[in-house]
Amino acid sequence: MDTAFLQALISGLAVGSAYALVALGFGVTFTTTKTLNFGHGEFVAAGAFIGMSVLLVTLGLPISSNSFGTLTPDISSQWLALLIAMGCMGFLGWLLFILGVRPFTGKPGMAWVMSTLGFGVVLQSIGLAIWGPKPVVVPSPLGDDIVRLWGVGVRPQEILMLVVSIAVMLIFDFVVRTTMVGKAMRAVAHQPQTASLMGINVQAVMVSSFAVSCGLAGLSGFLLAPIAQASLYMGLSVGLKGFSGAMVGGLNNPRGCVIGGLLLGVLESMINLWNAQWREVAVFALVILVLAVRPNGLFGYRVVEKV
Repeated sequence: MDTAFLQALISGLAVGSAYALVALGFGVTFTTTKTLNFGHGEFVAAGAFIGMSVLLVTLGLPISSNSFGTLTPDISSQWLALLIAMGCMGFLGWLLFILGVRPFTGKPGMAWVMSTLGFGVVLQSIGLAIWGPKPVVVPSPLGDDIVRLWGVGVRPQEILMLVVSIAVMLIFDFVVRTTMVGKAMRAVAHQPQTASLMGINVQAVMVSSFAVSCGLAGLSGFLLAPIAQASLYMGLSVGLKGFSGAMVGGLNNPRGCVIGGLLLGVLESMINLWNAQWREVAVFALVILVLAVRPNGLFGYRVVEKV
Protein backbone atom coordinates (compact mmCIF):
# COMPACT_ATOMS: atom_id res chain seq x y z
CA MET A 1 0.00 0.00 0.00
CA ASP A 2 1.28 3.49 -0.89
CA THR A 3 2.91 5.14 2.13
CA ALA A 4 1.32 8.54 1.46
CA PHE A 5 -2.12 6.96 1.21
CA LEU A 6 -1.64 5.04 4.44
CA GLN A 7 -0.37 8.15 6.21
CA ALA A 8 -3.44 10.08 5.05
CA LEU A 9 -5.72 7.27 6.21
CA ILE A 10 -4.23 7.14 9.72
CA SER A 11 -4.17 10.94 10.03
CA GLY A 12 -7.76 11.09 8.80
CA LEU A 13 -8.89 8.56 11.39
CA ALA A 14 -7.17 10.59 14.12
CA VAL A 15 -8.87 13.85 13.10
CA GLY A 16 -12.11 12.01 12.42
CA SER A 17 -12.13 10.62 15.94
CA ALA A 18 -12.36 14.21 17.24
CA TYR A 19 -15.30 14.81 14.92
CA ALA A 20 -16.78 11.51 16.09
CA LEU A 21 -16.80 12.52 19.77
CA VAL A 22 -18.42 15.84 18.88
CA ALA A 23 -20.97 14.05 16.69
CA LEU A 24 -21.78 11.69 19.53
CA GLY A 25 -22.35 14.70 21.77
CA PHE A 26 -24.91 16.02 19.31
CA GLY A 27 -26.50 12.59 19.15
CA VAL A 28 -26.89 12.37 22.94
CA THR A 29 -29.07 15.46 23.19
CA PHE A 30 -31.01 14.69 20.01
CA THR A 31 -31.74 11.13 21.11
CA THR A 32 -33.22 12.41 24.36
CA THR A 33 -34.67 15.87 23.80
CA LYS A 34 -34.89 16.29 20.00
CA THR A 35 -32.83 19.46 20.44
CA LEU A 36 -29.21 20.29 19.67
CA ASN A 37 -26.57 22.46 21.28
CA PHE A 38 -25.43 24.67 18.41
CA GLY A 39 -22.73 26.13 20.66
CA HIS A 40 -21.19 22.68 21.09
CA GLY A 41 -17.95 23.66 19.37
CA GLU A 42 -17.30 26.40 21.94
CA PHE A 43 -17.70 23.79 24.68
CA VAL A 44 -14.96 21.75 22.99
CA ALA A 45 -12.62 24.74 23.03
CA ALA A 46 -13.52 25.59 26.63
CA GLY A 47 -12.82 21.99 27.69
CA ALA A 48 -9.38 22.19 26.09
CA PHE A 49 -8.51 25.40 27.94
CA ILE A 50 -9.89 24.28 31.30
CA GLY A 51 -7.82 21.10 31.07
CA MET A 52 -4.79 23.11 30.00
CA SER A 53 -5.26 25.50 32.93
CA VAL A 54 -5.34 22.64 35.43
CA LEU A 55 -2.08 21.31 33.97
CA LEU A 56 -0.50 24.76 34.25
CA VAL A 57 -1.58 25.10 37.87
CA THR A 58 -0.13 21.70 38.79
CA LEU A 59 3.20 22.87 37.35
CA GLY A 60 3.09 26.15 39.29
CA LEU A 61 2.45 28.29 36.20
CA PRO A 62 -0.28 30.95 35.76
CA ILE A 63 -3.36 29.88 33.81
CA SER A 64 -2.78 32.72 31.36
CA SER A 65 0.62 31.33 30.39
CA ASN A 66 1.04 30.77 26.64
CA SER A 67 3.62 28.01 26.96
CA PHE A 68 4.55 25.05 29.12
CA GLY A 69 8.23 25.63 28.36
CA THR A 70 10.26 22.53 29.13
CA LEU A 71 7.90 21.36 31.89
CA THR A 72 5.83 18.21 31.36
CA PRO A 73 2.82 17.29 33.55
CA ASP A 74 2.84 13.82 35.04
CA ILE A 75 0.10 11.27 34.36
CA SER A 76 -1.75 12.00 37.62
CA SER A 77 -1.99 15.68 36.64
CA GLN A 78 -3.32 14.66 33.23
CA TRP A 79 -6.05 12.54 34.83
CA LEU A 80 -6.95 15.37 37.20
CA ALA A 81 -7.13 17.85 34.33
CA LEU A 82 -9.32 15.50 32.29
CA LEU A 83 -11.77 14.92 35.15
CA ILE A 84 -12.02 18.63 35.96
CA ALA A 85 -12.48 19.56 32.29
CA MET A 86 -15.27 17.02 31.83
CA GLY A 87 -16.85 17.96 35.17
CA CYS A 88 -16.84 21.69 34.39
CA MET A 89 -18.27 21.09 30.94
CA GLY A 90 -20.93 18.80 32.39
CA PHE A 91 -21.92 21.55 34.84
CA LEU A 92 -22.07 24.09 32.00
CA GLY A 93 -24.23 21.64 30.06
CA TRP A 94 -26.60 21.47 33.01
CA LEU A 95 -26.62 25.29 33.15
CA LEU A 96 -27.24 25.52 29.41
CA PHE A 97 -30.29 23.29 29.68
CA ILE A 98 -31.71 25.13 32.70
CA LEU A 99 -31.21 28.62 31.27
CA GLY A 100 -31.18 28.16 27.51
CA VAL A 101 -33.28 25.14 26.58
CA ARG A 102 -35.85 24.26 29.23
CA PRO A 103 -37.69 27.62 29.07
CA PHE A 104 -38.45 26.93 25.39
CA THR A 105 -39.27 23.20 25.43
CA GLY A 106 -42.82 22.40 24.45
CA LYS A 107 -43.30 25.84 22.90
CA PRO A 108 -43.66 26.62 19.18
CA GLY A 109 -40.68 27.97 17.31
CA MET A 110 -36.98 27.29 17.65
CA ALA A 111 -35.89 29.87 20.19
CA TRP A 112 -33.58 27.26 21.73
CA VAL A 113 -31.43 27.43 18.58
CA MET A 114 -30.51 31.07 19.16
CA SER A 115 -30.27 30.44 22.89
CA THR A 116 -27.64 27.71 22.48
CA LEU A 117 -25.75 29.76 19.89
CA GLY A 118 -25.75 32.74 22.25
CA PHE A 119 -24.52 30.60 25.12
CA GLY A 120 -21.61 29.48 22.97
CA VAL A 121 -20.73 33.07 22.05
CA VAL A 122 -20.79 34.08 25.72
CA LEU A 123 -18.57 31.13 26.60
CA GLN A 124 -16.05 32.06 23.91
CA SER A 125 -16.03 35.72 24.99
CA ILE A 126 -15.34 34.77 28.61
CA GLY A 127 -12.53 32.50 27.42
CA LEU A 128 -10.95 35.29 25.38
CA ALA A 129 -11.06 37.57 28.42
CA ILE A 130 -9.28 34.95 30.55
CA TRP A 131 -6.82 33.30 28.17
CA GLY A 132 -6.63 35.59 25.15
CA PRO A 133 -6.70 34.60 21.47
CA LYS A 134 -3.24 33.00 21.20
CA PRO A 135 -3.17 29.22 20.66
CA VAL A 136 -1.18 27.12 23.13
CA VAL A 137 0.79 23.93 22.50
CA VAL A 138 -0.33 21.39 25.13
CA PRO A 139 1.92 18.42 26.00
CA SER A 140 0.49 15.00 25.32
CA PRO A 141 0.06 12.55 28.23
CA LEU A 142 1.71 9.88 26.07
CA GLY A 143 4.59 12.03 24.84
CA ASP A 144 5.29 13.31 21.35
CA ASP A 145 7.59 10.56 20.08
CA ILE A 146 6.51 9.28 16.68
CA VAL A 147 5.38 5.65 16.51
CA ARG A 148 6.04 3.81 13.25
CA LEU A 149 3.15 1.69 11.96
CA TRP A 150 3.48 -0.05 8.58
CA GLY A 151 6.12 2.45 7.55
CA VAL A 152 4.20 5.62 8.47
CA GLY A 153 4.56 7.88 11.49
CA VAL A 154 1.73 8.42 13.96
CA ARG A 155 1.65 10.21 17.30
CA PRO A 156 0.48 8.25 20.36
CA GLN A 157 -2.10 10.96 21.08
CA GLU A 158 -3.75 10.26 17.73
CA ILE A 159 -4.02 6.56 18.55
CA LEU A 160 -5.40 7.42 21.99
CA MET A 161 -8.09 9.65 20.54
CA LEU A 162 -9.21 6.99 18.07
CA VAL A 163 -9.37 4.33 20.79
CA VAL A 164 -11.30 6.62 23.16
CA SER A 165 -13.86 7.61 20.53
CA ILE A 166 -14.58 3.98 19.66
CA ALA A 167 -14.76 3.00 23.35
CA VAL A 168 -17.19 5.85 24.14
CA MET A 169 -19.31 4.85 21.15
CA LEU A 170 -19.54 1.23 22.31
CA ILE A 171 -20.42 2.25 25.87
CA PHE A 172 -23.11 4.70 24.81
CA ASP A 173 -24.51 2.30 22.22
CA PHE A 174 -24.77 -0.40 24.89
CA VAL A 175 -26.48 1.98 27.32
CA VAL A 176 -29.02 3.21 24.77
CA ARG A 177 -29.89 -0.20 23.38
CA THR A 178 -29.90 -2.50 26.40
CA THR A 179 -30.28 -0.61 29.69
CA MET A 180 -33.25 0.95 31.46
CA VAL A 181 -31.52 4.32 31.26
CA GLY A 182 -31.35 4.00 27.49
CA LYS A 183 -34.99 3.00 27.26
CA ALA A 184 -35.91 6.01 29.40
CA MET A 185 -33.92 8.28 27.06
CA ARG A 186 -35.71 6.93 24.00
CA ALA A 187 -39.10 7.16 25.70
CA VAL A 188 -38.52 10.80 26.64
CA ALA A 189 -37.42 11.63 23.09
CA HIS A 190 -40.46 9.90 21.57
CA GLN A 191 -43.19 11.22 23.88
CA PRO A 192 -42.23 13.14 27.05
CA GLN A 193 -45.78 13.32 28.40
CA THR A 194 -46.32 9.59 28.15
CA ALA A 195 -42.88 8.89 29.62
CA SER A 196 -43.76 11.09 32.60
CA LEU A 197 -47.01 9.17 33.16
CA MET A 198 -44.96 5.95 33.21
CA GLY A 199 -42.90 7.24 36.15
CA ILE A 200 -39.85 8.52 34.24
CA ASN A 201 -38.33 11.74 35.56
CA VAL A 202 -38.33 13.56 32.23
CA GLN A 203 -36.49 16.66 33.45
CA ALA A 204 -33.72 14.58 35.01
CA VAL A 205 -33.22 12.60 31.81
CA MET A 206 -33.11 15.75 29.69
CA VAL A 207 -30.70 17.64 31.92
CA SER A 208 -28.48 14.56 32.21
CA SER A 209 -28.28 14.30 28.43
CA PHE A 210 -27.00 17.87 28.16
CA ALA A 211 -24.52 17.30 30.97
CA VAL A 212 -23.21 14.12 29.30
CA SER A 213 -23.10 15.79 25.88
CA CYS A 214 -21.07 18.74 27.15
CA GLY A 215 -18.89 16.39 29.18
CA LEU A 216 -18.05 14.64 25.92
CA ALA A 217 -17.20 18.07 24.48
CA GLY A 218 -14.74 18.55 27.33
CA LEU A 219 -13.26 15.12 26.64
CA SER A 220 -12.83 15.79 22.93
CA GLY A 221 -11.30 19.23 23.57
CA PHE A 222 -8.83 17.84 26.10
CA LEU A 223 -7.75 15.04 23.76
CA LEU A 224 -7.61 17.27 20.69
CA ALA A 225 -5.50 20.05 22.26
CA PRO A 226 -2.15 18.15 22.09
CA ILE A 227 -2.83 17.35 18.42
CA ALA A 228 -4.13 20.65 17.04
CA GLN A 229 -3.12 23.10 19.82
CA ALA A 230 -5.59 24.67 22.22
CA SER A 231 -7.36 27.60 20.58
CA LEU A 232 -10.62 29.32 21.46
CA TYR A 233 -11.36 29.47 17.73
CA MET A 234 -11.01 25.73 17.22
CA GLY A 235 -14.63 25.13 18.21
CA LEU A 236 -16.26 26.49 15.05
CA SER A 237 -14.52 24.10 12.68
CA VAL A 238 -14.64 21.06 14.97
CA GLY A 239 -18.26 21.70 15.94
CA LEU A 240 -19.39 22.12 12.33
CA LYS A 241 -17.53 19.02 11.16
CA GLY A 242 -18.83 17.03 14.13
CA PHE A 243 -22.40 18.08 13.37
CA SER A 244 -21.87 17.17 9.71
CA GLY A 245 -20.55 13.76 10.76
CA ALA A 246 -23.63 13.21 12.91
CA MET A 247 -25.91 14.13 10.00
CA VAL A 248 -24.05 11.81 7.63
CA GLY A 249 -24.02 8.86 10.03
CA GLY A 250 -27.42 9.41 11.63
CA LEU A 251 -28.16 11.56 14.67
CA ASN A 252 -30.22 8.87 16.39
CA ASN A 253 -27.59 6.15 16.03
CA PRO A 254 -24.44 6.31 18.23
CA ARG A 255 -22.55 4.02 15.86
CA GLY A 256 -23.61 6.15 12.93
CA CYS A 257 -22.41 9.37 14.62
CA VAL A 258 -18.94 7.92 15.20
CA ILE A 259 -18.69 6.34 11.75
CA GLY A 260 -19.85 9.59 10.14
CA GLY A 261 -17.19 11.57 12.00
CA LEU A 262 -14.46 9.11 11.06
CA LEU A 263 -15.64 9.13 7.44
CA LEU A 264 -15.40 12.91 7.21
CA GLY A 265 -11.94 12.91 8.77
CA VAL A 266 -10.65 10.33 6.29
CA LEU A 267 -12.26 12.16 3.35
CA GLU A 268 -10.58 15.43 4.42
CA SER A 269 -7.21 13.77 4.69
CA MET A 270 -7.54 12.03 1.33
CA ILE A 271 -8.56 15.22 -0.45
CA ASN A 272 -5.46 16.88 1.03
CA LEU A 273 -3.35 14.44 -0.96
CA TRP A 274 -4.87 15.81 -4.14
CA ASN A 275 -5.71 19.46 -3.51
CA ALA A 276 -6.26 20.97 -0.07
CA GLN A 277 -8.36 23.81 -1.50
CA TRP A 278 -11.12 21.33 -2.38
CA ARG A 279 -11.25 19.78 1.09
CA GLU A 280 -14.24 21.75 2.41
CA VAL A 281 -16.06 21.44 -0.91
CA ALA A 282 -15.73 17.66 -0.86
CA VAL A 283 -16.82 17.34 2.78
CA PHE A 284 -20.00 19.35 2.47
CA ALA A 285 -20.79 17.94 -0.96
CA LEU A 286 -20.79 14.51 0.73
CA VAL A 287 -23.11 15.82 3.46
CA ILE A 288 -25.56 17.22 0.91
CA LEU A 289 -25.45 14.05 -1.20
CA VAL A 290 -26.08 11.74 1.75
CA LEU A 291 -28.96 13.83 3.09
CA ALA A 292 -30.51 14.04 -0.37
CA VAL A 293 -30.53 10.25 -0.65
CA ARG A 294 -31.01 9.30 3.02
CA PRO A 295 -32.41 12.22 5.06
CA ASN A 296 -31.90 10.29 8.32
CA GLY A 297 -28.23 9.59 7.57
CA LEU A 298 -26.47 6.43 6.46
CA PHE A 299 -27.24 4.54 9.68
CA GLY A 300 -30.11 6.59 11.08
CA TYR A 301 -33.61 5.22 11.30
CA ARG A 302 -37.06 6.69 10.94
CA VAL A 303 -39.28 6.78 13.97
CA VAL A 304 -42.65 5.37 13.04
CA GLU A 305 -45.51 6.86 15.01
CA LYS A 306 -48.55 4.63 15.46
CA VAL A 307 -51.96 6.22 15.72
